[in-house]
Amino acid sequence: QVQLVESGGGLVQPGGSLRLSCAASGFTFSRYSMSWYRRAPGKEREWVATISATSGTTNYADSVKGRFTISRDNAENTVYLQMNSLKPEDTAVYYCNIFYSGLPYWGQGTQVTVSP
Repeated sequence: QVQLVESGGGLVQPGGSLRLSCAASGFTFSRYSMSWYRRAPGKEREWVATISATSGTTNYADSVKGRFTISRDNAENTVYLQMNSLKPEDTAVYYCNIFYSGLPYWGQGTQVTVSP
């Protein structure tokens, strides 16, 4: 079955950096676009970034453009989110996502807290 396991979250000061990882299994990773979403306290889950399956084309939410970079390693079945210049408003639980057979799958999430 599809499994997504996020890691790499933590507490970081404003202006700092974190790198999130999402290890995927249960499907042919290289054939699917992968995305990151986040849910801040008291808010709806929002899309952050997507990377395509083969060309590696990336798209970002305006709120993270220029600061976050999504990448993938198809040999390791892993997608990454490099987050730089972090702001307190980036505080959220970050989730890895795939649409597989028409259904969305999510990992358990990893907490990112940006605070002095």
